[in-house]
Amino acid sequence: MSLFVLLLIVLIIADVLIRIFIKKYEESKLRKEREAVLAEVVNVDYGKEVKTLKRAEVQNPKARILCVDDEDVVLDSFRKILVLDGYSVDTVNSGPEAITLVQSHHYDFVFTDLKMPEMDGVEVTKTIKHLRPDIDVIIITGYATVESAVECMKYGAMDYVQKPFTEDELLDFTKKCLIKRQERIKKQLKPRVHISHLPETEKIGRGEFSIPGGVFISENHCWAAITEEGAARIGIDDFAKKIVGKIDNIEFPNLGMTIKKGQTLFSLIQKNRVIKFASPLSGQVKAINNELRENIDLLDITPYGKHWICTLDADNLESELAELKIGKSAVAFYQEEIDRYLETFKDKVKSANGTEGSFSGIENLEDKDWYLVAGSFFEK
Repeated sequence: MSLFVLLLIVLIIADVLIRIFIKKYEESKLRKEREAVLAEVVNVDYGKEVKTLKRAEVQNPKARILCVDDEDVVLDSFRKILVLDGYSVDTVNSGPEAITLVQSHHYDFVFTDLKMPEMDGVEVTKTIKHLRPDIDVIIITGYATVESAVECMKYGAMDYVQKPFTEDELLDFTKKCLIKRQERIKKQLKPRVHISHLPETEKIGRGEFSIPGGVFISENHCWAAITEEGAARIGIDDFAKKIVGKIDNIEFPNLGMTIKKGQTLFSLIQKNRVIKFASPLSGQVKAINNELRENIDLLDITPYGKHWICTLDADNLESELAELKIGKSAVAFYQEEIDRYLETFKDKVKSANGTEGSFSGIENLEDKDWYLVAGSFFEK
């Protein structure tokens, strides 16, 4: 073995050991900080309505949790176990106190005991889900009341945890609840697709996708709208515009040319890269949009309405329109395409753009990935 190879192996081992040491040091430091938080649990004075509030806050918590139980020993266990694992925890001894807090403080979870005097866990659950449906409620229950805990789920409780529990059991349960919550929020924040009647001067929101009423959508994301004269105006849809991002130029079709459905009608150009869009209909090109040719940035407002690319004197409207999507079928198609894009390409686009935006344009992708996206959605 050469000296160079031996030295390289030593350096690699040293690097690994240093990384392990740094990780353990950071974990140890973090644990000491959380232990310090536990040692100085704050009794917060919220007045007469919340007398028993104790607060333990950590930096950058995994989640903010409110625990409600009339037994201090249970609350002490929750606080110790969850704070050391990186959660911020408030504790109170009664349901009314919890209700007061959720009206003025933002929690991710409320853990509530089922059997409490004055206000039981069922009423706590009902009231919290009425006041703050965004907060997830977890029932704390003993073996004898599991059936009642399950009943609470009818009122919106996420799940229940059975006491007594071990440290590992509570940590594992809370982690699963957090993952479940994050997945639900992720789905709720998915871009919305809706049939719109926006004015042509009103810009479509970044996190929304719009399909004007009466517009037909093709599988390669062209739109077609039939004019009063029976002609078909053709353009790119909102999905295509958002995915492509900034468009540098459009290669318009020639006036008078005859086109068959599926043949290239126009192309979008971005940094000398070209996406070819097949015509959704057959016919003869009767007009091109000179206003759009002179000011391509009009597409940033909306790709619909007056911002069509060309007009066709269509030959087979009755049969070919039936193959396009409109209304609910167009919305469902959009949602499928959005899901496919997020699942397949979101990480590539995020890495290229350095942002969290789900629908940052693909202009910063390398050629290979750029053409992969274009081929997957537009050049079908």
